[in-house]
Amino acid sequence: MKTDAWGIQAQYEDAAGKMRKVSKSSLTRIRAAMGDSPSPALSWHDEQVKVIRQDEPFTLPADAVLMLEDGSSVETSSRLPHPLPIGYHKLMPARVSGSFVRLIITPGRCHLPESLRIWGWSAQLYATRSTKSWGMGDLADLVDLARWAAPLGAQLLLINPLHAVPPLVPQEASPYSPSSRRFLNPLYLRIEDLPEAKKLGQELSQLAAMGRALNTDRHIDRDRVYHLKQEALQLLWNSFEGDEDFDRFQSAGGRSLRQYALHCCLVERFGSDWRRWPAVYRHPDSAEAEPALPAEVDRITFHMWQQWLLGRQLTDAGQIIPLMQDLPIGFSPDGADAWTWQDVLAAEMTVGAPPDLFNATGQDWGLPPFIPHKLRATGYQPFIETIRSIICRAGGLRIDHVMGLFRLWWVPRGSPPKDGAFVRYAAEELLAILAVESTRAQAIVVGEDLGTVEDGVRETLAQQNVLSYRLLWFEDQPPSQYPWKALASVTTHDLPTLAGVWTGADLESQRKSGASPDEKAQEQFRTKLVEVSQVEDQTNLEEVITKTFSKLAESPCAVVMADLEAACAVTERPNMPTSGGNYPNWSLALPCSLEELTAAERPAKLAHILNRRVGDTIGTSSRP
Repeated sequence: MKTDAWGIQAQYEDAAGKMRKVSKSSLTRIRAAMGDSPSPALSWHDEQVKVIRQDEPFTLPADAVLMLEDGSSVETSSRLPHPLPIGYHKLMPARVSGSFVRLIITPGRCHLPESLRIWGWSAQLYATRSTKSWGMGDLADLVDLARWAAPLGAQLLLINPLHAVPPLVPQEASPYSPSSRRFLNPLYLRIEDLPEAKKLGQELSQLAAMGRALNTDRHIDRDRVYHLKQEALQLLWNSFEGDEDFDRFQSAGGRSLRQYALHCCLVERFGSDWRRWPAVYRHPDSAEAEPALPAEVDRITFHMWQQWLLGRQLTDAGQIIPLMQDLPIGFSPDGADAWTWQDVLAAEMTVGAPPDLFNATGQDWGLPPFIPHKLRATGYQPFIETIRSIICRAGGLRIDHVMGLFRLWWVPRGSPPKDGAFVRYAAEELLAILAVESTRAQAIVVGEDLGTVEDGVRETLAQQNVLSYRLLWFEDQPPSQYPWKALASVTTHDLPTLAGVWTGADLESQRKSGASPDEKAQEQFRTKLVEVSQVEDQTNLEEVITKTFSKLAESPCAVVMADLEAACAVTERPNMPTSGGNYPNWSLALPCSLEELTAAERPAKLAHILNRRVGDTIGTSSRP
């Protein structure tokens, strides 16, 4: 569909197949938020980014110097050396100083083992707490979950985003509105497993007792968890005498790590919204130039130290079973990533979705979008850093709202979601980066492609080995007819659980929370269970769960996920988007402890059913 010079679509096809026009007012505001339209390249060395598949030769129109990612360089005349290593290189015209093209050499598709056919568990880690947890599930719980899941035959753990939130209360509950997608949330640290923790003695015992006392309430009190863990971390930091591995971590993290830690310090000092800080701190360049007091230097290092500890604990879990981490569509406008990359963001816009069959008014997620041509002008450095930080410790990556690689629904701030417009991105270049990072990490990629999806997107993603997302609730065909390049599941975090649908409890929760209950959708979901699982209307819940996953196991999909909510017969969903604050979104623990879950009969029975799927490991060679 045609776009203007900024990449904005003046009209679009809605979920019902009807063409809609974008208002002139919206177009004007979106263009203003982007600034001047991008200038077309006049010659090859005016290009900011060039993508070349590794298996394709490329002819140069003029002499150039190629500087490879490893720092070596080679002079070229008519052709680039072939084949080049995948990655990000610089191509500099021989007779034009100060100019270069970011040359992305891509394998052309993401990593995907041939004939992959595996299954795994999906878990909201904060909800998966043990008797040792301090009020919410942590990375040691993830290790224990992995140690239980792997012998049962699971080959993947899909977990909610673990990204950083601002270091203050109230703590942000939603995993999909992080301060930064590149760094991790210290709430997930297991304090007792940290170096030198035993030396705290009685002080740690008292904090741990208060933390474990929080497990008596299913409602997760993140603020209390935050205060207890930060008190313990400060005690540990006071006695920290240094570590060579931590020194290497700081060096490898470079400016990005230091900027994040500086942002944390400034949040503690001035509050969460960097746009209201003293002028000198509102931009990272000027903030870094401001002399820091000795106490602030110590505090910056403290926040970097927490990230080092988080990385070590997360790596422990990933060594037992491959993890699939989740990439949110964006980040908070108040957060570290927005502060760092403010020059390439449209501050007066938010990301959302147009009206569809399930959201008649559309959606506004309150997250600022990247301006396409300004993001491109950085050589996609923010995107590269983000993908790499998540995928480097994982066996897989799930991309929330994967359609955002092609286009995003921009909503002028303060306007209803229906008054937005689609803005197009250079999907070929973003997918090339995704393929580079996936191949380097040997990690599979799944794209959550639910909602309004334009023609050709799913086909393009399949060509790039990005798995589709197939939910039982929405599929017209039985699981046995799902495609191979897909991840199959019953539900997802924003939708009703299997038990919630079958018992009617989800509909009742919607009514109690003040949400607009969609009784027709609930009826359709229940009918889907009857048809797919071949059960009677009065069949008991236990049998419905068993038969549903028996059918899901028949799918040829590369990956099938069983959610811990089904394993525990949980009726509450993790998140109810339209509840208006009247539902404990992202704040309900599972009704059983991790110890009870791993000893229970139902999860083992589901594992036995799903083990009928025979497949490869994640780390084998890619399908040609």
